Amino acid sequence: MTPDAGTSAALATSHVLKDGDTFVVCDGVGDIDGGSTGLFRDDTRVLSACRLRLGDTVPALLSAGVTRDNVVFAAHLTNRALPPLGGTTAPQGLVHVHRTRFLCDGRMHERIVLTNYGHQPVTVPMHLEFDADFVDMFEVRGVARAQRGTLQPAQGREAGIAFAYRGLDAVQRESAVAFSRTPDARDGRRVAFHASLAVAGRWELYLEVGDASDLPPSRARHREAAARARRRMRNRSRRGARVRSNGPLFDAWMRRSRMDLSLLTSELATGPYPYAGIPWFSTPFGRDAVITALQVLWLDPGLARGVLGFLADHQAQEESKFLDAAPGKIMHETRRGEMSALRELPFGLYYGGVDTTPLFVVLAGEYATRTGDMAFIARLWPALVAATAWIERVCDANPRGLLDYARGESTGLSNQGWKDSEDSVFHADGEFPPGPIALVEVQGYAFAAFRAMAMLAGRLGHDAQAAQWCQRSERMREAVEAHFWMPSQGMYGIAIDGRGVLCEVRASNPGHLLFVGLPDAERARSTAAHLLSRDFDSGWGIRTLAKGQARYNPMSYHNGSVWPHDSALCAAGLARYGDRAGAVALLRSAFEAAVNFDMRLPELFCGFERTQGAAPVAYPVACLPQAWAAGSPFMLLQACLGVSVDGFANELTVDRPQLPVGIDEVTLRDLPVGDDRVDLVFQRVGGRIGVFAEGRGAARIALRVLA
Repeated sequence: MTPDAGTSAALATSHVLKDGDTFVVCDGVGDIDGGSTGLFRDDTRVLSACRLRLGDTVPALLSAGVTRDNVVFAAHLTNRALPPLGGTTAPQGLVHVHRTRFLCDGRMHERIVLTNYGHQPVTVPMHLEFDADFVDMFEVRGVARAQRGTLQPAQGREAGIAFAYRGLDAVQRESAVAFSRTPDARDGRRVAFHASLAVAGRWELYLEVGDASDLPPSRARHREAAARARRRMRNRSRRGARVRSNGPLFDAWMRRSRMDLSLLTSELATGPYPYAGIPWFSTPFGRDAVITALQVLWLDPGLARGVLGFLADHQAQEESKFLDAAPGKIMHETRRGEMSALRELPFGLYYGGVDTTPLFVVLAGEYATRTGDMAFIARLWPALVAATAWIERVCDANPRGLLDYARGESTGLSNQGWKDSEDSVFHADGEFPPGPIALVEVQGYAFAAFRAMAMLAGRLGHDAQAAQWCQRSERMREAVEAHFWMPSQGMYGIAIDGRGVLCEVRASNPGHLLFVGLPDAERARSTAAHLLSRDFDSGWGIRTLAKGQARYNPMSYHNGSVWPHDSALCAAGLARYGDRAGAVALLRSAFEAAVNFDMRLPELFCGFERTQGAAPVAYPVACLPQAWAAGSPFMLLQACLGVSVDGFANELTVDRPQLPVGIDEVTLRDLPVGDDRVDLVFQRVGGRIGVFAEGRGAARIALRVLA
């Protein structure tokens, strides 16, 4: 690679920070410069340009990255040849530029430090250019609008610039840039500082971007805000158990995944909530949050509690075709941007996900089992009953008793399972099916939801309801086995269309049936064999669609790509039916993929066959980080270790554990069990895995190890 090509690649690398409902995406030198870069708040880009130039040139990039705790972005830069400006010409590589940035309380804080390593004094002409376009996130994603509001001229201030936009929703959106020094020159949105540097001299500038503030940036404000941001991130990352092993690289993967979840988690009034992903989905999503909470439930049940509380508070109360809402449904996503406020799109509070409602109920049941916290379940009970009633109404209206979907209006999502792209459901010949559509994995979620409600109702003393829901779960199991099984292929089809015709397509969706435990043992084994075959297993993870199927494309979003969360759910399903070796193999694939993605699994990547010496192929617009991708390593590890927690009995069970390949010891530190915490240690001794509990709570917790 030539130096110029390398520089271009480094500049193109995106770096992200997030704090609450604010996030920033920048390039390698720290610039915000169009495309998907920007400072975003409440689904609106409040800063669309932030460019640093030395003279008229982009500084040369030495290195850039985000600190391990995901709080601070830091770029090390140097000058290209500088023109004389009241001093001598500075050759390239004499001035070091250290640019650091973090977010705190909705504001972007930045520090720029120049240091002269030359042998003569030099004056550095540094220019900064800013802009704010206030476009909606959906505009950034490519949605065109017929009209926009009024973008007001930028207003220069003594030590800053103010931007404003009045939207068509009559909301005034503002942002302001403030400097710790008064610029030496300004030209509209561009300011200049002439930094005079003695030999070994140092010059620094602090700037902030946020709402207008009378307090100017300063070193003291910067340090205090940085300490606050780090303290908050540290507190988020300390929730739940921590994974430690004898493998440094494996630990780095676990640590990076944990810190990404901490980055994406916002503290809402109802508790912690993982936003789906940056940049496109940095907002509460229902399905994504529920699955993320399920992935880490064994380590951190507090996240599930926060997710359940928020989703219950935003449960639909009335019918709306535009919002795909009906009483009892759980939301798909919520947005705060102008386009959603104006109902140009339905996503302000949108309910177009057929699977989110049963998954909500499933999470409640799993949370109760994990913690024994029936007091919280009792408070949720009206929401759980309403959610289950919606599932029942839809199933009762389907001639086969299935949970199906059809969007209310053309503005909604045409497909409403987790594979929600327009081309993700089709027949064996590639023909798109008429609706309503009943997806195979959604029936599994409904089966598990009825079973969860039966368990919870029994514990709350509602015996008649418990019996009814137990019967419904079995009826759903029978319906799936009767209508989705493909005898000629030994696997379940992906969906049944509105004519009652099965879409005889081999996709990864049936792996989720294994996760909830619906199939009988024989069909589970057959399905697992398909998932682990070369048609599905790329060597980096399970493809969403088997090779050879109509519409298979390893570069597509849902028709042949690899989604880490999908592979993790399939691995958990394999382990549920006793195939821990299959789970170990999938964990190894995911780990080796993560090594090629800087220890951070993306939302998805291409499904090309793994070849010797080659890396997995990135999907160009995948979210990174993304919540259920970051949660996947923990679900994969649980599938290998066979750990489950019974919060009612205060009991830990370890069922036929296997350690990851190359790892001889894993410790779960401070694993919460009831009111106690315990360290659970796994050690490879010869050909066996030893398991024992340590810590102050170990004597009060029952540990069962199944060989």
